Amino acid sequence: MRLPAFVIYILLVVCPLAADDPPTAPPSPAPAPEPAVAPAVAPAEPAAPAEPAAERRVELNLLGSTDTASGESRRNENVQFNLIDNNALKELNIRMGTTATIVQEFRADRNYFGVELGNQPAGSIHLAVAKPSAFHGAVYDTHNNSVFSARSFFQAGSVKPAHENNYGANFGAPPWRGASLFLEGSQQKLRGSVNGNILVPKASERTPLATDPATRAVVAKFLAAYPQELPNRTDVNERALNTNSPQTINTDNLSGRLDQNLGGRDRLSMRYLFTHQNVEAFQFLAGQNPDTTTRAHTGRLTWNRAWSAETVTDFSVGFDRVGSLLVPEANAVGPSVSFGSVLDPLGPGSSIPIDRAGNRFHYAGQVLRVRGSHSWSAGFDAIRDQVNGTESSSHRSTFDFRNDFGRDTMTNFLMGIPTRYSTAIGDSHRGFRFWNFQLYAGDEWRVRPNLTLNYGLRYQPVTRPTEVNNLNDLPYRCDCNNVAPRLGFAYRLPGGWGLLRGAYGLHFGEIFPVTFQQIRFDPPGTLKFEIRAPDLADPRGRLGPADLGPGARSTIFVIPPDLVTPYSHQYNFSWEPFSLQNWKLQVGYVGSRSLKLLMQWRTNRAIPVPGTPQTTATINDRRPDPRHFEVRDVVNASRGYYDAARVAVGVPNWRGLSLDAAYWFSKAIDLGGNYTSTAAGEGSSIILSQSDKLILQDLKGPSAFDQTHAFLLRFAYAVPAAPHAPGPLNRALHNWNVSAVWLAKTGTPFTVVTGSDSPGFGNVDGTSSDRPNVVDPSILGRTIANPNTSARLLPRTAFSFMGPTDARGNLGFNTFRKDGIGNLNTALSRTFPIGSDKTLLFRAESINFTNAPQFDAPGLEVASPNFGQITNTLNDGRTFRFTLRFAF
Repeated sequence: MRLPAFVIYILLVVCPLAADDPPTAPPSPAPAPEPAVAPAVAPAEPAAPAEPAAERRVELNLLGSTDTASGESRRNENVQFNLIDNNALKELNIRMGTTATIVQEFRADRNYFGVELGNQPAGSIHLAVAKPSAFHGAVYDTHNNSVFSARSFFQAGSVKPAHENNYGANFGAPPWRGASLFLEGSQQKLRGSVNGNILVPKASERTPLATDPATRAVVAKFLAAYPQELPNRTDVNERALNTNSPQTINTDNLSGRLDQNLGGRDRLSMRYLFTHQNVEAFQFLAGQNPDTTTRAHTGRLTWNRAWSAETVTDFSVGFDRVGSLLVPEANAVGPSVSFGSVLDPLGPGSSIPIDRAGNRFHYAGQVLRVRGSHSWSAGFDAIRDQVNGTESSSHRSTFDFRNDFGRDTMTNFLMGIPTRYSTAIGDSHRGFRFWNFQLYAGDEWRVRPNLTLNYGLRYQPVTRPTEVNNLNDLPYRCDCNNVAPRLGFAYRLPGGWGLLRGAYGLHFGEIFPVTFQQIRFDPPGTLKFEIRAPDLADPRGRLGPADLGPGARSTIFVIPPDLVTPYSHQYNFSWEPFSLQNWKLQVGYVGSRSLKLLMQWRTNRAIPVPGTPQTTATINDRRPDPRHFEVRDVVNASRGYYDAARVAVGVPNWRGLSLDAAYWFSKAIDLGGNYTSTAAGEGSSIILSQSDKLILQDLKGPSAFDQTHAFLLRFAYAVPAAPHAPGPLNRALHNWNVSAVWLAKTGTPFTVVTGSDSPGFGNVDGTSSDRPNVVDPSILGRTIANPNTSARLLPRTAFSFMGPTDARGNLGFNTFRKDGIGNLNTALSRTFPIGSDKTLLFRAESINFTNAPQFDAPGLEVASPNFGQITNTLNDGRTFRFTLRFAF
């Protein structure tokens, strides 16, 4: 399910409760008769290897989560993005691809938008009933240290000191009659060096060429932001520097839960979670990354009542608050400065700073009733969201240096001659309010002993947001026709031929706050303007009072009156044949068709005008509507298609071996926007048509997360006792658990662009989305996966640049693929009993055991000297972490 940005942040920064804390699944009425059809014999997503539940954890770090139980390696933190506004999900999809997921039943109380691609549906707000227990608890510590880490592929020199400690304690007790109390606290401390590659000026490029003293001073300031170290990986790129920078991350978590019986029928459950995270980010060059502070609060209160043995109701209220503060590092140069792909940009990006607070008030009720052959459910959710704060769109200003004016990018930079300058002035603080509702009802009907049907209906209207001070008026109205049916069946074939399952559901996404809040950047409250071929020392020098007053020219963001919620048709079918000696098999198909997906369309681009030179300096003079610069339209224009065949096999326990494996063959296609698209932010500029005409075929191609082949193998083996071995040796070897996860996937696609919009490279329309012409079609579809061969497989000579009056280059979208994944994680663990009721767990885990690199895409800009060169990896090198957990 696609969630608002601040809710996604909760998922990323709030650690799960301890294994002792009950899961947040809806409670059930009294046990129903044995189901007519057994659960699936092979899960849609194979279970992790057998190991203590508390140790199957999702690791937190600055750049999102790393799920090692699903075969991921630790991501390379130098692959930059901001942990807000769906960016973490987008990055994960592009780095890891998708996991074809067969949903066996679309429950009416949940939204499954995007789940077929491997995402989890949102859990219920209702707290499950917790059973009272005697006093128990655990203390634990997980340690990761660079002493045990291998160098990553491009790393120069030895591994620098770094370590991570994740420690905490939890306990549960019945404080008084009928009550259960659970408490947990933990801290995560990351310290030490981050290693990565950046592109820096060569020794011959460290002196400004500008003659004007003021311009020369600005160029010198920008040059000084780069480290004094010279490139040390010239075998990769003439400007490549592998370097290290310190980073500090502190994450504090506190959670508590209290359950109280109120007589024989009623029970109250209360839960509170708090997370505070502070990140002093690494800086390979001055101001590269923002420093981040996050505070998240989550509260839940559920009243559960059993009216009879057949009927149970739940009523819940919830409150979530997430505050996110992202600010430039103290040594940042001020504006955001980009150089194509010639040098690493000076940052952070133009969307920083961000000071945002999101409040969500959630009210829900449900009734569950089991009677005869039916299991009924019905309920409602009412959600009130508040999004407050200050956002940025070039309020810190941006400079772009490109191949232009007959010179290359580096010469223009050293001479102090940028191609473009943009900035914004005005107050962008806003407070948006909106309601979301869900009404649902469903039934699981045992028609016959070998046939079960499930069906349901959701109504999910999306209301129009309002701004509390009436500073902006959103033009679209309630999207009130969002009716989502779902239907499924399970049929046991006669003659022992196994089980057939099928499911269909219509699922709605949402209109993200980050999407509609762009209206805050429109005049008169905010003016965003741009200057072509500006004076670097005085970029606003040409602006007069008329350019800054009411009615002044501005870039505008258009939220249309017909904006609606994206939605998806999902369907799947599976066959689970008979079991053979405990082995399970599932063969299935999963697909979806997603419509009305969000994307940003940039219009009012410059056009050829007779008598006006078609140069960078005349772009603003050649825009059709002289009242504006670029016009950025949010549109429901994209569609997505996904089809996958999946085979899964597993054995839960065979002579101490637990194993599951899955292979899926899939294809994902869209028209420029996919289910993660918000039509906002810096990422929207990556997916742009070459023309302002709404020609979707220009962007039709494989989705950014498309992968053809994927294979996942997970196993765990419990070492048995050796009856003929000597006693000490037998005791030393017995009860150890060895587990491993191997993930192999083909690479995700990427697009080649010209790298400059200026004459001789692009169509000079003011938007840098141009793609070149292909002169050697034999290169199309190649996988560029090795730094030693990348430039040869993707030669510059295979392309030619657009002409100034060309509407587009003939190269398609996402026509090449980057390196795939071949990652192995392993673990060794043992639980030692201490007395009758205490245990000590030791676990050693290797992440990326074979130290296999996953290479990033090569340089994508044909006009750049690093075109076709791979200079980075998407994952880190091999590392180990160790866990001790004492439970009592």
